[in-house]
Amino acid sequence: MFNFSLKKVNTSPEKVEELLNRGVEEVFVAENLKKKLLSGRQLRIKFGIDPTGKHIHIGRAVVLRKLKAFQELGHRIVFIVGDFTAQIGDPSDKLEKRPILSTKDIRENLTTYRQQVGKILDLSHTEFRFNGEWLKKLNFQNITELAEMFSVGQMLERRNFKERYKKGGEISLREFLYPLIQGYDSFYVRADVEVGGFDQLFNLKAGRVIQKHYGLSEQDILTTTMLEGTDGRKMSTTWDNVINVTDAPEDMFGKIMSLHDSLIEKYFLLCTDIPRGEIDRITKTLQEHSENPRDIKMSLAREIVSLYYGKTRAEKAKKNFIEIFQKKGLPDEIPSVSVSKGASIADALAEKGVVSSKSEWRRLISEGAIFDMGIGAKISNQNIVADIELVLKIGKRKFIKIIPQ
Repeated sequence: MFNFSLKKVNTSPEKVEELLNRGVEEVFVAENLKKKLLSGRQLRIKFGIDPTGKHIHIGRAVVLRKLKAFQELGHRIVFIVGDFTAQIGDPSDKLEKRPILSTKDIRENLTTYRQQVGKILDLSHTEFRFNGEWLKKLNFQNITELAEMFSVGQMLERRNFKERYKKGGEISLREFLYPLIQGYDSFYVRADVEVGGFDQLFNLKAGRVIQKHYGLSEQDILTTTMLEGTDGRKMSTTWDNVINVTDAPEDMFGKIMSLHDSLIEKYFLLCTDIPRGEIDRITKTLQEHSENPRDIKMSLAREIVSLYYGKTRAEKAKKNFIEIFQKKGLPDEIPSVSVSKGASIADALAEKGVVSSKSEWRRLISEGAIFDMGIGAKISNQNIVADIELVLKIGKRKFIKIIPQ
């Protein structure tokens, strides 16, 4: 079914050391994995992601970039989309019970996942699997056998469960099942290595237990360092501090420019291919205050946008940023919306998806976040209609031209 041509495995000690150390939180078992990587054998590198949202942000992309490093050494990536596990809900790093997603939600979230992953991985050498393929076939006897491998005490030792239990919070038995199911994925796809975020360590180790139970060699584990959002907190859509791999180049550039200065080194390390020696030089420059952090962030933004859109688009995003935020000008290209003369601008923008809804439009107006660039003033009238041509600035980085017809 998956008849990929074998790629020659690169066993360069320098490449292996970089893979095992850059942006890595923990390797388990380190010596064993290093031995595998130097052996010349092509490994099956497993990674799973639940489609709990429509977008992949660059915090999640840290793990994808590590998969790319394995791929570039000639190893096989087994990318598991958790269409089944998304309905259970991963409790990792969650301090309250996670809601169950409907199959409709999951189907909608999956629409562009492959395309987004393809911005980082070579899809022609990636196995894309959906774990519903095998998990839907498990019966109650199978689940009981998996459950016998773990104790309630082990589950309650997990930090998030322990804290929730102490506070009297609800813990569903469904949540206890999640690591069993993720571990079963490792058995089913015969994973040699599983890669994930550090908050996934318990789930990743569950894969070793289940593989051993069924007589397979235990997978090694590599966890990556967590990347904070633009405001220094955990990257979360809820807090509006994410940078998505699908963000427009100008939006991506602008969000990176809004980073806390303390995150510059980490973003260079986890989100770019800049050599470690060059990053050390940048860090020294920041510590000595010999260069404006804004200019260093400009280089960082250009590097990250280039990875997803190419150098030409990155340079254009940089030029637009300078024009808008340093010279107080307008971007070279502004998307336009045609609106019937006298019709509601809010209705038209909500219909076109420029704003998510009319209530969002009203909220932005009340917060003073919509400007008429022609007169350089905030718009206060929520019921403004299309009368003359306008250029609106919505929020920090979005521009739209209103053309009455």
